[in-house]
Amino acid sequence: MAKIKQIESLQNKGYNWKFSTVGGVTRVNIETGDDIAHLGELDQKLWTVLSCPVTGLEFDEKTLALIDADHDGKIRVAEMVTASQWLCRVVRDPNLIVDSNATLNFSDLNTESEEGRTVLEAAKTILARIGKEKESIDIADVDEYMAVFEEKCRAEHAAKQQTDDTYTPPYGDNTETALTAVTALKEKMADFYMRCKLIQFDDNCSSVLDVSVERVGAISAGNLADSSAEIASYPLSRPNRNAVLPIAEGINPAWQATFDTLKATVLDTDFAGRESITEADWTAIMAKLDEYVAWRDAKAAADNEAIDAELARESAAIEPVDRAIRYCRDFYHLLLNFVVFKDFYNRNNDRQAVFQAGQLFLDQRCCKLCIRVSDMAKHNAMAGMSGMYLIYCHCVSKTLGHEMDIVASLTTGDVDNLYEGKNAVFYDRAGNDYDATITKIIDNPISIGQAFWSPYRKFGKWITDKVTKSASEKESKQFDQMTAQADTATANLANKEGAPEGAPEGKAQMFDIAKFAGIFAAIGLAVGAIGGALAALGGFVVAKWYNIILLVAAIVIIISGPSMFLAWLKLRRRNLGPVLNANGWAINSKILVNATFGSTLTSVARYPKINVKDPLADKKMPVWLRIVILLVVIAAVVGVLYWLEVI
Repeated sequence: MAKIKQIESLQNKGYNWKFSTVGGVTRVNIETGDDIAHLGELDQKLWTVLSCPVTGLEFDEKTLALIDADHDGKIRVAEMVTASQWLCRVVRDPNLIVDSNATLNFSDLNTESEEGRTVLEAAKTILARIGKEKESIDIADVDEYMAVFEEKCRAEHAAKQQTDDTYTPPYGDNTETALTAVTALKEKMADFYMRCKLIQFDDNCSSVLDVSVERVGAISAGNLADSSAEIASYPLSRPNRNAVLPIAEGINPAWQATFDTLKATVLDTDFAGRESITEADWTAIMAKLDEYVAWRDAKAAADNEAIDAELARESAAIEPVDRAIRYCRDFYHLLLNFVVFKDFYNRNNDRQAVFQAGQLFLDQRCCKLCIRVSDMAKHNAMAGMSGMYLIYCHCVSKTLGHEMDIVASLTTGDVDNLYEGKNAVFYDRAGNDYDATITKIIDNPISIGQAFWSPYRKFGKWITDKVTKSASEKESKQFDQMTAQADTATANLANKEGAPEGAPEGKAQMFDIAKFAGIFAAIGLAVGAIGGALAALGGFVVAKWYNIILLVAAIVIIISGPSMFLAWLKLRRRNLGPVLNANGWAINSKILVNATFGSTLTSVARYPKINVKDPLADKKMPVWLRIVILLVVIAAVVGVLYWLEVI
């Protein structure tokens, strides 16, 4: 954990609270069972968090749901206090809460309190019913008991159904099989009888309503077994004016197996000895099965409701055990994220804050402060106030079939190669990887060094953009002129014989002296301004040899100084609070991320120095040539300064 500076304790409502500075902010320490036992006496103004959501956190959601007593989706200070007081009555020693054990030992329960005795009795009942003899219980035991109870409950209801049912399915034990066959043939039957009705309407439709020889001929050259999908699209049987469907023969081969099931389960029962069925017969069959489906669904709904009620009653009966186990395991961890944010300021990376979702790898860096985004509109309105450099990404895992938005904070390095649309890889806390794409960037200073170079980078980018734009415009203009001249030359060549003698062939473009005069004038003004500035600066220094160094330093300070000063101010106020507030938290204190702590939240790739010759590297300029160029530049600068009478 980051270095904590202890300060004097504060007597508050009879309890001697201990305080410390964490992350540049004074916070109360929660380190012992006594601290937890007296949590209700802590002034709410001293809590770091007033409320947090129960979803979107890297925390057991069932534990959060248990603490959220009013089920409003938020955990507030009063609910944390209530949970702590209940837990302190359940366990024998409140210091056991700090240990955060996943197993609840019976010897740790406070049997002198009603809550402790209730947990103990329920725990022993659970173990007895699943056939385990031990003096402790954990979540796996509770889950196993509920699974066994549910299985037993469903079996009892199934046995009761067989004795209490007064309704008889229309086709006995084959009713479900019959329903499957009828459902599969429902559309084909409707299609068949409609074709028959159209033939009754007009006999001339018979040929077009039946399958054509041409359609069969189109697939006959190949293996017809591979054309089952095409054959299945043909009518179920040949439509006829009598509108009857033959039972024994004439069924589309692609539907024959399903029709045989229908015949064996339904037709041989309802229409034994018949050679065909009418649409009225088919309607009667569907009516029987519709009645069966309505009975089955109503019965299933009633059974499920009864089973759910029994499961709810049993779950409520063992709920104190489940609550006690989860609170002993998770409560202290959540408390540290409520009062002091100790997990967030932990440098050892053995435990992270509940809002940290994973790690984002991009541009040879790893951003460890990544938070799920629950409401992008709120982030657009609030996150910029954090003063942090924020990278928003949309993450997709095709393996898990899951998508989410995250925001990552970049706290060290540079930002030269970051832009919207850049791809990265995100790993959640479970190690699952996601394809991440940058969707938005909120630009803020990262470090003093980055702020020093920022004006030069921006100026260089501005020059590059201008030159690129100018070159692009000139290239486009030249191309247009070349194509126009080619078109003109082609037209002139075609009309050469008709052209009058002595006609001018074209006029070369005049040199735009006005345009270039303006450019040179602008350059002259710029040089004059620079010279004036240098002359003004030269008046403040003694005419000595080190004037050049002083002037260069002054220029650097003038250019980079404001940027560095603003960065220093913003880095001192860099606050994670607005980002968490945008996610539904109610932050009651600053969550500062200073430069020292921020450097631990982003790691940059480091390479060892190697002395291996790179055959593909650019050839370096000889040392002697670099020295000559440097001397020439210095001489030129000195000459300009003498000419300007600066030195």
